[in-house]
Amino acid sequence: MAWISTKTYGAERGLTCALRQWAADSHCALLHGYSLAFRFTFAAEQLDARGWVVDFGAGGFGKIRQWLHATFDHTLLVAEDDPARPEFVRLQELGLARIQVVPGASCEMLARFAFEAARPMIAEATGGRCWIAEVECREHGANSAIYRNPDAVLREVQAEALTALAAQLG
Repeated sequence: MAWISTKTYGAERGLTCALRQWAADSHCALLHGYSLAFRFTFAAEQLDARGWVVDFGAGGFGKIRQWLHATFDHTLLVAEDDPARPEFVRLQELGLARIQVVPGASCEMLARFAFEAARPMIAEATGGRCWIAEVECREHGANSAIYRNPDAVLREVQAEALTALAAQLG
């Protein structure tokens, strides 16, 4: 991997949502809200004709931007395994909330959720030339989590091994 670029979709973009960590032994088990932020790290071995890893506009990041807003803007995130899930779904049925069921409501799980959703969008937009190396989900300035693409980690290890082998062969 030779090229890296990042796109930060910050808290100022208004991805305001409510969530809870139902299994927490703290106030985090209660509904609370954040304006989530995401940072996508893209990688490519070759740049496109414009000299870009990925187009940050409609031709590349655009579908991800739309997905972020549809998923996290003014939504109530409910973990798949939340025992109160039927009650939250009832809020949606009453027209009191827009529910988004997610694999988990932690930064860690949301980072992976965003990665899994964005991965095919970037592959399609770049014809497979570019991939997502990692996604960071940030609750606020002090809390975030990063999900690293296992395939990208493997590519880095392979590149390091090849570089070391080439140096030995001299």
